[in-house]
Amino acid sequence: MIVAGIGCSTGCDAAEIVALVRAAERLAGVAVQRLAAPVFRQHEAGLLAAAAELRAVLSFIDQEALRAVEPLCPTHSARARAAVGVASVAEGCALAASGGRLILPRTASGRATCALAEGEGA
Repeated sequence: MIVAGIGCSTGCDAAEIVALVRAAERLAGVAVQRLAAPVFRQHEAGLLAAAAELRAVLSFIDQEALRAVEPLCPTHSARARAAVGVASVAEGCALAASGGRLILPRTASGRATCALAEGEGA
């Protein structure tokens, strides 16, 4: 299973998330089956709409799970740590949801980030 971990700013629209996921798929040569985002973004309309448009299952990852995989994340953002308490949202979500390995580190657009991981699912 290929999981796209998503980080996004409040109010990020679906089109931006979809475009970022599609670009990540092209870079890695894979197709995403699942999106994973932090639980504190569970009410983001753009994220929910992006999952529907991508026809991907959307799961939410809690802070404890994000902290547990943080040492496995190659990207560490001081800004993200200050804002949300973890240094790598997209990579952490992808790793926690897949239970596997990162296949594409964090990529970014203006208001969103995306990382891809492959695994059997956590």
